[in-house]
Amino acid sequence: MRKFKETLFWKVIKNKYFITFFIFALIYFFLDENNFFVRRSLRKEVKELTYAMDTMREGAVKDSLKSVRLKYDLDSIERYGREQYFMKRKNEDVFVVSRSEK
Repeated sequence: MRKFKETLFWKVIKNKYFITFFIFALIYFFLDENNFFVRRSLRKEVKELTYAMDTMREGAVKDSLKSVRLKYDLDSIERYGREQYFMKRKNEDVFVVSRSEK
């Protein structure tokens, strides 16, 4: 039993700095309310939400440009009406072709 207490492993475990570090790591990784694993999942969620926010901003910019074009450009108004609402001019026929898979 005497040799076990003299080994390097036992000296390291008995060291007060190692004990302090071990307790700190135990608290940080497992016991704290904001432990390492919770913080990692929150960081991942923040990245996903930031990406979603950037794509929403890009969509908002595209939509605002489209609304400005529709507000002031007569050609784009006519094109939008023809594409979305199948509007037509007098003496003109409109054929709607839809692809359906069997």
